[in-house]
Amino acid sequence: MAAKEILTRRPVAATIKLTVPAGGARPAPPVGPALGQYRLNLMAFCKDFNARTQKYKPDTPMAVSITAFKDNTFEFTVKSPSVTWYLKKAAGIESGSGRPGHVTASTLSLKHVYEIAKVKQNDHYLQNMSLEAITKSIIGTANSMGIHIVRDLD
Repeated sequence: MAAKEILTRRPVAATIKLTVPAGGARPAPPVGPALGQYRLNLMAFCKDFNARTQKYKPDTPMAVSITAFKDNTFEFTVKSPSVTWYLKKAAGIESGSGRPGHVTASTLSLKHVYEIAKVKQNDHYLQNMSLEAITKSIIGTANSMGIHIVRDLD
């Protein structure tokens, strides 16, 4: 069975990684030039991407990984927004601290971190991690951004 799977694989031309706003894929830069050089169908990608990301708020940055095949077809996977984006939105800040550990940019409660972890648990690459492990990872990211995590906000 493994040999049959190898025979049916299509030759890959490239793997393209982009950050595109949710529901905002258009055949203009950055999407157009990135897909155009591999002769991929821009409108098919834009329609499919916008359909998959319609449940997110507009202008939410979505990481997308596009696999372009030699026969001008493609497949793509959409990841949820980055943890740093969620943390900045929850804290209401534009950027993290310039000196994390010395200067606190903002403060968040564990409830915020838990909610972000529940959203990120749906990502394909985090499905096998426990919610506790994802939460600890998010707390580490928050610390490196200068965001202080407390048990309850006063």
